[in-house]
Amino acid sequence: MASQSNDPRLPSAARPYKQPIVAPQDLPVDYSGFIAVIFGVFGAMFRYKVCSWLAIIFCAQSLANMRNIENDLKQISMAMMFGIMGLVTNYMGLGPRPSPKS
Repeated sequence: MASQSNDPRLPSAARPYKQPIVAPQDLPVDYSGFIAVIFGVFGAMFRYKVCSWLAIIFCAQSLANMRNIENDLKQISMAMMFGIMGLVTNYMGLGPRPSPKS
């Protein structure tokens, strides 16, 4: 009981935290979105299944950490399309096939 009377904190002076407003151009770079685009392009162009799956995973991570809705949503949607396109061409057999060597 004695420790409460000597407590220097003032509960009545406590204020809720307000996050400072940051301009969209000052936000840190979304590296997971950029990596998702790179993996999506590699997965679609070079037909790497692992790259396409990694693009989908990094898209989900970037979507979960999205800060700027306009710019990030464009980048995420582009990476998601590349990732899905790579998966479809890999698993469905669409797209150009290498010619068999005779």
